[in-house]
Amino acid sequence: MSHHTAPLVVVMGVSGSGKTTVGRLLARHLGVPYAEGDDFHPAPNVAKMRAGHPLDDEDRRPWLDEIARWLAGHADGGGVVTCSALKRRYRARLASAAPRVFFLHLDGSPELIAARITARQGHFMPPELLRTQFADFEPLGDDEAGSAIPIDGTPQETAALAHAAVTST
Repeated sequence: MSHHTAPLVVVMGVSGSGKTTVGRLLARHLGVPYAEGDDFHPAPNVAKMRAGHPLDDEDRRPWLDEIARWLAGHADGGGVVTCSALKRRYRARLASAAPRVFFLHLDGSPELIAARITARQGHFMPPELLRTQFADFEPLGDDEAGSAIPIDGTPQETAALAHAAVTST
């Protein structure tokens, strides 16, 4: 990545991996805008997840389209957006809107993430859906621009690792 171009990052991973916390910290460190991927979900998606039902590809399409539009709109100035981006085809959709996007996978064990989900309050994603997210997850391929970051440290330590991964490319 050119030092003259602000990074464009998708912070990805399963629910409870720390996307919002790390994304906000990373955007602040990089001096770029931040967007919460959950805010792009249409109301029926939120209701479906809140009821304990996983989204299917058709449910995700308008959500991914909105995130793709956000990425395209920030391609020149940079930005950080959160999005689970669990499947390779979802990431391909996002990358097609902004070819220089960097995917930052927040990587943790199912046990660690389940404990975090159980402890958090006020989020629409029930812990029962975590299993389906891990089942759907496709790791970043060697041909995808991105990096996996371990999340077993503090949010600040994870954000520092994320910053190093993004700025070293």
